[in-house]
Order: sequence, then structure tokens, then C-alpha cells
Amino acid sequence: MQLTCSFCGRSKGEVGLLISGIDAHICEDCIEQGNEIVLSEGAGKSQKNTKQVLDLKKPKDIKALLDEYVIGQDNAKKTLSVAVYNHYKRLNYDSAKGGVELDKSNVLLIGETGTGKTLLAKTLARSLDVPFCIADATVLTEAGYVGEDVESIISRLYQAADYNVEATERGIIYIDEIDKIARKSDNPSITRDVSGEGVQQGLLKILEGTVANVAPQGGRKHPDQKMIQIDTKNILFICGGAFDGIEKIISRRMQANSLGFKALSSDVEFTEDMYLQYAIPSDVKQFGLIPEIIGRIPILTALQPLDAVTLKAILLKPKNALIRQYIALFELEGIELVISDEVIDYIVEKAIEFKLGARGLRSVCEAILSDYMFEAPSDKSIKEIKIGLHEAQKVIERLRLKAA
Repeated sequence: MQLTCSFCGRSKGEVGLLISGIDAHICEDCIEQGNEIVLSEGAGKSQKNTKQVLDLKKPKDIKALLDEYVIGQDNAKKTLSVAVYNHYKRLNYDSAKGGVELDKSNVLLIGETGTGKTLLAKTLARSLDVPFCIADATVLTEAGYVGEDVESIISRLYQAADYNVEATERGIIYIDEIDKIARKSDNPSITRDVSGEGVQQGLLKILEGTVANVAPQGGRKHPDQKMIQIDTKNILFICGGAFDGIEKIISRRMQANSLGFKALSSDVEFTEDMYLQYAIPSDVKQFGLIPEIIGRIPILTALQPLDAVTLKAILLKPKNALIRQYIALFELEGIELVISDEVIDYIVEKAIEFKLGARGLRSVCEAILSDYMFEAPSDKSIKEIKIGLHEAQKVIERLRLKAA
């Protein structure tokens, strides 16, 4: 008896693979077609169920998740936790029943490089039940110029939401390096600032809430694709930037206010590192962001520069602490890495000297461990590597001589 596929009727000789069941047979082509049908049906069901009530994470629970990976910056973590929690509540809230329409409150994070702005955003992405993406403001230009359009930010969230419109409309976007689109100066330029104020103006409606026409694959590389309409009124925007030099703006304002009735206590000594915590919207405006965009990002919080104690904790305490990462790398080669406390303190000292924040810790660690990571994989006799203070100092001094 000749075996045939019970679905398409082709014989065993006409197909590549024929799978036998109890009373029927199926070929590989029919399996593929059946799989496509199952996937398309599943996608349709997921589209219908996107309006389900979200599981609310309380602010303390969100902060606890951030604490596992980010050391310090409690004020910024509390601000983000409350903003995200309120975002969840807005998504579950029915304004028709409540009678009050809840507006969103976008967040602006200000802090030096290496203080944890992007890490906070990435850690949030791990723990959230809503679509999340990180966009970079430095690549944005006005429409019609070389670069990415403002709508490309929404495209990234749409891709992160697995091309689901309803899921995209309840997502969160982190815009990094937003200070790089500030106006370069107060003086009018004879050339067009296509990556500065024009981009800020393009962001206005998206931040506040509008129906944006979005190209699913990015508009520049695929100009013929069908545009998707996405409403941004329920998308929460978290913006971050170093705002290098804003401390001088804050200090000038505070010194001007220190006369007469607004005089500050004489026993308070302000260092340059302390000024960020006193940042207000007018300082951001003077830095170069237009008033309209500042008004659409009402929550402003600053991340403080990292001191030696915090930097040492970053090296050792988080789940993905830097020293743990290097120990794990050497363990993959069957080598035990031992770093003395003196070396840890030395790494922190050099990171503060380089003024790169937490990123400076990795730079110093890479410099110290580079030779060991080069030699160890080829030498099977090495079972343990001990890094002492003398070896660490010798490597850093050698780098100093090269720089000189």
C-alpha cells in the first residue's frame, strides 16, 4: 500500500518527508503551512488581548528592582519609580467612569557622565511589563536632512512591542543625550541648526501626545512601506543628559540670589558637585532647551556625582558588579581571579582622577587586566591570578608615560 499525505494527497515519493500518525500521515510542506496558520491565529489573539489590565508594580517594588543593579541615586530612583507607577495606573484607569482625565508626566534626568542615567533606563527595561526602548537624540535631525527623523523614536518602540500598535501606545521611551539637541548659542546663526532647535520643535507634539505616522522599518531606508498611525498620548517619555556646564548656570543664579533677603546661611559651603541638586527648569532653558519642550517634561531630577564610597560599592555590590564580571570571565578559562582590597581602592582612586564616573572604573580595570586576559587563554598552566597593588600601579604608570 502506497503511503500518501492525508492533507494534500501527495505520495511518499513526491515529498521530502512524510510523518506517520496513528491513522493518518502528514508531509513537511503541510506542517509548515499549519505552523503559519497557528502563528497568525496566535498573533490575532494577542492583538485582541492587549487592553487587559496591567499588573501594577508599587513604587517601592520598582525601586527595589533598581537597587539590585544601581548603587546610590535614591532621589532619581524614587522619581522614576513614582513616574512609572503612575504610568501603569493611567493605563488601567477608565476616564469615562472616573470623570477625570489623567495626564502623563514625562521625566528629565540630569547628571554627569557615568552617574547611571542609561543604567537606570536599562534596568527599568528588565522589570517592566510594558514595551520599552532606548533612543539616542544625537542621531536625530529635522525632516528632510541626513540623519533620523523624530518619528524614528516611535518606530523603535513599535519594533520593541513586536509590531503591536496597542502595546506601543502604552509603552515607555528613554531618550538619551537630550542635551545634545540644545541650542548652541543665543546668537542667530546664518546656517540652519538641523540637529538642535529644529529637533526640539519636532519632539513637542510627540512628547505631549499626537497621532504620528510611523514607518515600521524606519522611513529613510524603506521609503515605499505603508505608514502606521500611533497615538503617543499614553507613551511615557524619560529623557536624560549630562548637561555639561549647567553647574555654572546654577551657581551664577544662586550667587545672584545670595544678596539681601534671599541670603543663604554663611556656614554652607557649596562645591561644584553640589549644584546639580538645585537645578530648576529656568537653568535648563538657559542651557539651550526651548521653553515649550521643558513644559512638556515637568518632572526634573538630578543624579549626583559618585564619591569614592559609591564607586567602591559599584565595583563589588550589584548583581552585575564589575569585579564579578571579570571573575566570571576568568572562570570560563578555569582560572581563579583574586584582587586585593588595596587594588580595589586604587581603581576607585584612578576612576575619580579620570572624572568618568562609573565608566572610568571599567577603563581602569581593562588597563590592569588586559595583559592577563591576553596571556591566560594560551597558558593552560595558569590556574590562579593574583592582582597586587604593585602590579596595578605599574600598569597605570606605564599608561601615563604613553600619554605623556
